[in-house]
Amino acid sequence: MAEIDHIVIGARTLDEGARYIEELLGVKPTKGGAHPGVGTHNMLLGMGANCYIELIAPDPAQPDPPHPRPFDLDDASLKTALEAEPRLIAYVASTPALDAVVARLGPSHAGDIRAMTRGNLSWRMAFPPQRQDMDNLIPPLIQWDGERAAKHIKDSGWRLTGLEAEHPDAVAVRSSLTARGLGDAVKVRQSPHPRLIAHLRGRDGREVTLTSA
Repeated sequence: MAEIDHIVIGARTLDEGARYIEELLGVKPTKGGAHPGVGTHNMLLGMGANCYIELIAPDPAQPDPPHPRPFDLDDASLKTALEAEPRLIAYVASTPALDAVVARLGPSHAGDIRAMTRGNLSWRMAFPPQRQDMDNLIPPLIQWDGERAAKHIKDSGWRLTGLEAEHPDAVAVRSSLTARGLGDAVKVRQSPHPRLIAHLRGRDGREVTLTSA
């Protein structure tokens, strides 16, 4: 079975993203680091031992990578949207059996496995090809080498209480999530326009909803 590992907020720059998160949640994200060869860097906000928010942006200190940056950060329409303000763009699911899942689904659906590092952390991820990610509603799968990153991030007091996916082909989205062991983790609804929705609750009971559109 897979489970939600983290949700992803995209930003034009990390500074803009950090201000957005602090204004929205009242907590500053902590420094993450660069993803060598990927062309991105990040900041993090802990949400307990098993989940966190990743704030990600293109890293100006790195050259353009040989492949597109993750989470469609090089897509022209998303770039335009992020110029207006940071926003929820994706989520990532954790599995203890990445090789088995990718072998079962095949690389044309699950993507190829890529090894990645950031500081002392290392992991492997499989990003579904764009034609299979259903507008980022089907998550990349991650398998951490050792403990999950969330255990090492200061707890902000916020919790992810629900994740929803809206798409014109809700049946296909639900089927793809079930095939990855996420059938009970994401609530799927039919809608004319694709949208990811994350519900957060703070330590004080305040609730915030993030959306990708």
